Amino acid sequence: MSHARIAGTGSYLPARAMTNAELESLVDTSDQWIRERTGIIERHIADPSECCTDLAEQAARRAIEAAGLMPEDIDLVIVATSTPDQVFPSTACRLLERLGIHGGPPAFDMAAACSGFVYGLDTATRFIATGGARRALVVGAEVFSRILDWTDRSTCVLFGDGAGAVVLEQSEQPGVLSSHLHADGRQEPLLNVPWGVGQGYDALNGDTGTVSMRGNEVFRVAVRTLGALVDETLAANSLDRSDVDWLVPHQANIRIMTATARQLGLSVDRMVSTVERHGNTSAASIPLALDTAVRDGRIQRGDLLLLEAFGAGFTWGSALVRY
Repeated sequence: MSHARIAGTGSYLPARAMTNAELESLVDTSDQWIRERTGIIERHIADPSECCTDLAEQAARRAIEAAGLMPEDIDLVIVATSTPDQVFPSTACRLLERLGIHGGPPAFDMAAACSGFVYGLDTATRFIATGGARRALVVGAEVFSRILDWTDRSTCVLFGDGAGAVVLEQSEQPGVLSSHLHADGRQEPLLNVPWGVGQGYDALNGDTGTVSMRGNEVFRVAVRTLGALVDETLAANSLDRSDVDWLVPHQANIRIMTATARQLGLSVDRMVSTVERHGNTSAASIPLALDTAVRDGRIQRGDLLLLEAFGAGFTWGSALVRY
């Protein structure tokens, strides 16, 4: 069996940044209220002409370039998203065409909400470990602004659009040391988009759904679940909390993130946080944060990274990575 290592990272944000002050004109909220409860200062919003594939393409090209490769070197593409361009074909297949990758490598979307990137990283690692791929592109991309109710201050202040990507390649030395995935559908009503082609869709009237979230309840479950996930991940690798160099969490809410860092015994200085400038970009948030910290020099080769996420489903997962 082969190992998988991260060979390159990339990310992309739409040009438009929406500040908290702008949201004050849309809903009953304030910059202070948003900062204190979420840590968010601004988020990026895709142009109406941009779709999920557009964002994914830019992040993917930057990751492939960082890995010193060409698009044709990629033989597996996974896109984690909750906001695909269309029902089918998959955003991953559309990305193949954009990148000019031909010859029939497997490509598919991963639907695990905010945990989607970790799910995709795990899947690509298993492909490489079993010889099913040599170099895999894993992308998290979202245009979450398209599924928000812009009159609901409890949700519209939280999310933003963006994309992040990594290239995994075969390696003699372990890169992705382990990954741990979980799901439990019992608490689906706490966080969902209550719409789909099988749930009362009215094609004549163009019904669409928007995010519904019971924030306080989600917060409590997330903090408890992520604490247990940290312990599970370290125990599986016979490591102590002090062995982790960087926590790269899903950028949902600064309070959830710092609670996880506290349980890990890490200073917040060792936690990669981009939530203040990006908001919650769902499946894009971990690779976006990872690329930011790689490019600004915080994360160096050889560092031990703990990636963790929690999302609708509920889904949750982690990956321990030697970068």
